[in-house]
Amino acid sequence: MTPKQTIREAFVEASSFLSGCGVTEPQRSAQLLLEHVLGLEGAAYYMALPEPFPAERREAWERAVSRRGAGEPAQYIIGMQEFYGIPFEVTPAVLIPRPETELLVEAVLAQAGRLWPEGAAHGGGLGGTAAPGDGTAGKNGAERRLECADIGTGSGAIAVTLALHAPRWHVRASDISASALRVAARNAAANGAQVDFLEGNLLEPFAGAWLDILVSNPPYIPAADIAGLQREVRDHEPRTALDGGTDGLAPYRLMMEQLTLLQAPPRLIAFELGQGQAREVAQLLRAAGHWDDIIIVPDLAGIERHVIGVSNMPRQR
Repeated sequence: MTPKQTIREAFVEASSFLSGCGVTEPQRSAQLLLEHVLGLEGAAYYMALPEPFPAERREAWERAVSRRGAGEPAQYIIGMQEFYGIPFEVTPAVLIPRPETELLVEAVLAQAGRLWPEGAAHGGGLGGTAAPGDGTAGKNGAERRLECADIGTGSGAIAVTLALHAPRWHVRASDISASALRVAARNAAANGAQVDFLEGNLLEPFAGAWLDILVSNPPYIPAADIAGLQREVRDHEPRTALDGGTDGLAPYRLMMEQLTLLQAPPRLIAFELGQGQAREVAQLLRAAGHWDDIIIVPDLAGIERHVIGVSNMPRQR
């Protein structure tokens, strides 16, 4: 970085450098790193652009830009990624939350609100007494919390977001990685979310449990395709969160087999998946025979990104 630069000049120089390194969205990366290094955001960042770059932050700035130029994701460098308007700590132990997964959360909240209008609505709308036979009543008709599980939670983005938007649910989350679970637990605590975390492979930690809602964004990249991923993903994000086996569908097949571990299949099941996988995953759900409606939800780019199974008939506990 040239001495006596303004912050704007540092931004322009870094953007050009990152572009030359083959970084996607170099200007966005440069801004994220600048905001982090300078401790600025929003209007304060833009107002500071004409000011001289602070000399005491130069070393940290150059180190961050060099790391990004070498392919390390900006989110790992700054240690944070926003999801559903909520800040999440991210480390190389967890997959960086993606915007398309926000649509999975929206779909789960919407379907739950339809299935359990008294017990699974948003925020303050969660109050009310469960109607007879609607699946929210416990023994002797006593109201109970809906049981929700996030399988392969990673950073905890899905579980924490659901817990915050549906505070009467009992949300639990599993992951095979103890390191990921530590990150997820910190995210739950930092955001004031009540989530119970369990270590184990997919549904194994829920053996003998009752689940009303199961949601999962499991690894779905075919093993042979990983070498061709962007270097930010291939070289830095955890392979255990990417590798879905030979065709990318191994976790979905295993979860379908593991449903027998539960007291009963969940009334609502929702998966995120990769491009071109929706029809096969939908067929897995149909073959299982537990859900009346199988819904495919596209992302904002029109890619079939989520598959949801819904049982219209209440399940009795």
